[in-house]
Amino acid sequence: MRGAGTGPAGARTALVVVLAVVLAAVLAGCAGGPSLEKRSAITASPGDSSHLSIGSAGFTESELLAQMYAALLGHAGYRADVLTVGNRELYEPALENGQIDVVPEYAATLADWLNAKDHGPKAAPVASPDPVATMAALRRLTTPRGLTALPPGRAVDQNAFAVSASYAARHHLKTLSDLGRARLPVRLAAGDECVQRPFCAPGLRKTYGIDTTAVDPKGVGTTPAKQAVQNGRDQMVLTTSTDATLGQFGLVLLADDKKLQNADNVIPLVNRSRAGSARVATALNRLNKVLTTADLARLNEQVDSWRRLPADVAHHYLVSKRLLPK
Repeated sequence: MRGAGTGPAGARTALVVVLAVVLAAVLAGCAGGPSLEKRSAITASPGDSSHLSIGSAGFTESELLAQMYAALLGHAGYRADVLTVGNRELYEPALENGQIDVVPEYAATLADWLNAKDHGPKAAPVASPDPVATMAALRRLTTPRGLTALPPGRAVDQNAFAVSASYAARHHLKTLSDLGRARLPVRLAAGDECVQRPFCAPGLRKTYGIDTTAVDPKGVGTTPAKQAVQNGRDQMVLTTSTDATLGQFGLVLLADDKKLQNADNVIPLVNRSRAGSARVATALNRLNKVLTTADLARLNEQVDSWRRLPADVAHHYLVSKRLLPK
């Protein structure tokens, strides 16, 4: 480097270096790297703020999870409160900006949503039925935003298919593979997009050999959709794995034994600069280790059917699992 700044040759060398640096910065920006204002939040040590706000998306399950997160963080010594923020389009930017610090999320759905946000609605999906691969893809998308996807829990809220209990007993059905082997014609109550979605009618046909003769466009897990299966108009309904009301309609889930659905494990998503500490992760991981899909369905039922308050249901569950003192 000696003499690089002296004379015409040195000036040209300096100019080339400056242009190279500028070009590298431009190319880095085009490659989707973190912006300058976020880079410090990404490279700084994880934060451990004493007052944490937990966001809820406003539906029962999200509210329950947020209340459990708040209770566990409170027990760990944080001052924690729950804010209902609304849908992902609202709470994800709020999480990036530090207006909220923690939200309950779903690994596969969030990964594909962030990927579409970065690369457009026609971007190829990055989530899959493999939870390890899905989490790796998710972390590649969250890290540049200053967010940390904490380890996934046992509970999974994903698309699921249910039939009437009498229909299942009559045809000896416990899994979707059983239904495929039975070669029964199936009219499916679902959203109209089910005709094209790979996880729905096309996937049932390709993965399980299920003969979906028609899609009855009554929506995903709606009361009319479940009633259509209950009264025999349809044979199967698209719902979710934590649906709390199936028993009211005499319905049972068929196991997705070949893993058609993506890995939508429940995860805590945190703002790294405010809630990225090991202490936060340890507190929330206590719930990950015990909360199952069946547990989450029962908790949803207590709120939706028994009309109990989410905070009360959450507290009782944590006490029952010895995650909180009585």
